[in-house]
Amino acid sequence: MTEKNDISSASLKEQLEKWEDAGIRLYLDGTPTSSESIEKNCVNEDMLYMPDYITDKEGRIKEIRYNKISLD
Repeated sequence: MTEKNDISSASLKEQLEKWEDAGIRLYLDGTPTSSESIEKNCVNEDMLYMPDYITDKEGRIKEIRYNKISLD
């Protein structure tokens, strides 16, 4: 892993942990998951994931869903 990936991984995990602590539910490909699992999968160079932010009626984020995307 390169230094750039190390920095990206650390900052992603830090942000995900903040969201988890705030009660925001995290999903990876439709399955409830942890910040650690998302960080491990989203930094993998062979796959690309896109976050989808789900909000409540007041516009507050209640879920973040990371889904694998294809570049085909």
